[in-house]
Amino acid sequence: MSAVVTCPTCDDEAARVGSAGLGGLRLPPELVAAAPAPRRDAVRLLVGRQAADEVTHHAFTELPRLLRAGDVLVVNTSRTLPAAVDGRLAGEDVVVHFSTRRDDGRWVVEVRRPDGHGSTVRRPGGPQGGAVATPEGGRLVLEEPLDPRGDRLWIARPYGIDPPALMARHGRPIRYSYTERDQPLAAYQTVFATASPDGTGSAEMPSAARPFTAAMVTELVSRGVQIAPIVLHTGVASAEAHEPPYAEPYEVPAATAWQVNAARAAGGRVVAVGTTAVRALESAADRHGRVRPARGWTELVVTPGRGVRAVDGLLTGLHEPEASHLLMLRAVSGDRLLEAVYAEALRGRYLWHEFGDVNLLLP
Repeated sequence: MSAVVTCPTCDDEAARVGSAGLGGLRLPPELVAAAPAPRRDAVRLLVGRQAADEVTHHAFTELPRLLRAGDVLVVNTSRTLPAAVDGRLAGEDVVVHFSTRRDDGRWVVEVRRPDGHGSTVRRPGGPQGGAVATPEGGRLVLEEPLDPRGDRLWIARPYGIDPPALMARHGRPIRYSYTERDQPLAAYQTVFATASPDGTGSAEMPSAARPFTAAMVTELVSRGVQIAPIVLHTGVASAEAHEPPYAEPYEVPAATAWQVNAARAAGGRVVAVGTTAVRALESAADRHGRVRPARGWTELVVTPGRGVRAVDGLLTGLHEPEASHLLMLRAVSGDRLLEAVYAEALRGRYLWHEFGDVNLLLP
């Protein structure tokens, strides 16, 4: 189907992208998805194909017909945590965003200031040694910045609290100011989400998989499309500070490594659902693209210069121009196709962010 354009601003932005590349992208505020669609799968799907050098418009429910028997969808089964917890620091109300638990038991956190509308705003980081008072009488001591050059993310040691249990009792999903209201935790879980034995998960939803329903998974499998799980517990978003991804825990099971290698050997396509799935698979792949079982921590940044070795396609949301994820998208699709996709997204008034529309990049 073709897009119906009713927004002159979107036409202007699309033209700018077409002439200046993604660096010319400016996202009109009306294209931010402020709330979930009435049904999970009631979003649109923009498909870019390298081989045909074309961009086409679809409903997300058409996805099973766009894939082929023998293709593998690699999905992240990390569940979303209620990672925002109220606290007090140096006499002020704050909100702690729990991000990632480290091997030594400390947590990477971001401490933010409530904005009075249910969301939060950036605050000066620290201070080093500061103790955040948490519900149930615990403390979270800010020991050192994660990056000595910044002050947004801190490594903190919990005292008298078990953070996963604290989140379960007192937390809520991380919410940013572009959303119009609080949503239940269920709105941030994907159909693939599985609880971890240690209670950890993702600070923010692996959102590319959000539109999937159980019925669609059944249809995909019935058509011969395989579903292969990985785990990558994603931390808090870094776009506002223009920071690269930092180390996150991941696992590629032996069965998934086998599925991916067998599919590619047989001519099938490996389509990652979300940038987290790309990061995990590429962290587990050798230079020839063969995936091995792996678990640990990954700091991999996928760039056009590095390229992708184990992934053929990517299903993902639409990313803002400063997002480091765009480097990964360029590695998968190339600049020309990605610029065409984003120009079409603007012309067609596609919606951005975790509750928005999605984009499928195919070889």
